[in-house]
Amino acid sequence: MQPGIEPDNGLLSAVEQELTVLLRRARGAYHRAAKEFDPDMDPAAYGLLLRLDEVGSCRVTDLAAFFGIGKPTVSRQLQMLEQSGLVRRHADAEDARAVRFALTEAGAGRLAAVRRARRERLRAGLAVWPAEDIAELGRLLARFNATEF
Repeated sequence: MQPGIEPDNGLLSAVEQELTVLLRRARGAYHRAAKEFDPDMDPAAYGLLLRLDEVGSCRVTDLAAFFGIGKPTVSRQLQMLEQSGLVRRHADAEDARAVRFALTEAGAGRLAAVRRARRERLRAGLAVWPAEDIAELGRLLARFNATEF
């Protein structure tokens, strides 16, 4: 047990409650962003675009493992994104039998526009916060996200 965390002191209950609210709000924002990107887009496909933007290119198996979902599901979503001109496939330089997926220029451009709009909403929402509080929030979220559970 860590110092300051006792089973009955309520700290963990408060954190759990606030995380629940945060995750629900984040899920809603994620769904809205997917719909901003394309009204017919499945939010899970939007997540694939975000991941591809983060890593550059990726195999289907790596995407499936990252998200903890089945390879056939990822393959179907990538196929739809490819047909929409948002992602492209290319040969894997390390394994000629494998393919990798990456954002197209159009996909990257549309994703950047949606992200700019999301950041603007975040900026507006945090406009009354002192800069040091915003920095502290970022630091604590990074620390939390690095924690293994």
